[in-house]
Amino acid sequence: MNIYFLSLGCARNLVDSEIMMGRIKRAGWALVDEPEEADAIVVNTCSFIEDAADESIEMILELAYYKQEGRCKRLVVAGCLPERYREQIASQMPEVDAFIGTGAYDHIVEAVEGVKYAGGCLLPDPDRTSPQEKDVPRTLSTSHMAYLKVAEGCSRHCTYCIIPKLRGKKRSRMPQEVIAEAQGLLEGGVKELVLVAQDTTSYGTDLKPQVSLSQLVESLAGLPADPSRQPGARVDGSAADQAWIRVLYGHPESIDDAFIKTVASHPNVCSYFDIPIQHVSSSILKKMGRMYTSDDLERLFDKIRSQVPGASLRTTIIVGFPGENDKDFEALLRFVEDTRFDHLGVFLYSDSGDLPSHALSNHVPAQVARERYDQLMSCQLDISARNYQNYIGQTLEVLVEEAVEDGLFAGRAAFQAPEVDGMTYIRSGHEQPGPRIGSFSRIRVTDAMEYDLIGDAV
Repeated sequence: MNIYFLSLGCARNLVDSEIMMGRIKRAGWALVDEPEEADAIVVNTCSFIEDAADESIEMILELAYYKQEGRCKRLVVAGCLPERYREQIASQMPEVDAFIGTGAYDHIVEAVEGVKYAGGCLLPDPDRTSPQEKDVPRTLSTSHMAYLKVAEGCSRHCTYCIIPKLRGKKRSRMPQEVIAEAQGLLEGGVKELVLVAQDTTSYGTDLKPQVSLSQLVESLAGLPADPSRQPGARVDGSAADQAWIRVLYGHPESIDDAFIKTVASHPNVCSYFDIPIQHVSSSILKKMGRMYTSDDLERLFDKIRSQVPGASLRTTIIVGFPGENDKDFEALLRFVEDTRFDHLGVFLYSDSGDLPSHALSNHVPAQVARERYDQLMSCQLDISARNYQNYIGQTLEVLVEEAVEDGLFAGRAAFQAPEVDGMTYIRSGHEQPGPRIGSFSRIRVTDAMEYDLIGDAV
């Protein structure tokens, strides 16, 4: 049987998809790249915000065509969409043969095989499921980079967020299991490990005895590289023969001094701090359920930049949250201008009746929210363009990811996270061999765009 698998949403979703694909391959089935070649199709969905849910539904209906007109006999929908809308979505989408929630990923094989579920859904309580199992099979989407999920769920109560309902309370994996998986990935040739969770920097506080993210990163940073790999070039004290370690999805309330010091002390741990702040207005933060102030954020970012020279700061912001007025937005805009984030993402507030924030008063008109979005993105465009000009003339180490065309390659520097930040483009001369995909390469930066760099291989 041939299976086509589509993964939508975030990096954490991708890990779930890779594990489901691993289970499918272990069952003896083949994964195919085109839906017209598939006997069964699986869509792992996202429903974090309205746009994500709409995209999931659109893709499901698009792929249902192959069941009606092609060789596909079974369509399975997994993940956050069925978990959020439950039997309601099943009754509205008769094209789908089975819906499995976020607590049922280990049932993917039987769902594809044709096992019938009551009401077409299998929706066990996510709180009753363990985080990622030990030695579970996994089929990586890329050979050179892997997301390493360190915890599942979230125990915070942000009023705009549906994740605790969809994923349950925070459940950290045991450190020895994370380290064992990391070692296996490195032995398989992975060059970058990206640690992810819903609140990654609070990793381990729910374990007994407690462990910390800094302890876990210390252990990962000391793992031996694959002995079959050729040592890479060393640039500015960083060792290219060691895999990069990167942490995404931090939280301002759970980043501690120990973690900052750990990042500063290991050359192969990317000096990259992904800390979604969502807002800076005290009244909006309170309504969001975020327990910090703009002064707290300012002190945190000053500390990071003073203790980690060259640190790269990334954040995300929500505009148009209920009650956000012009004064709140102006404070947010000034904070962005003053902080000069290296990378910044802006989201329009997405409302839904099942969110606590839905009951708040003074919802912001969509047009006003869009104008604020455009103003913030324009501000960040200028900041990013000026920041990137500073790299011209520097020599950087880049992880090469793909060949764009003859003599031109694309990759990422340590201050560029996969999928969410810009790229670094590498020009290779006719007289020198091009860099190898999935390897580290040195470049000299010759030009900069708003979000991307261009350089020559050296």
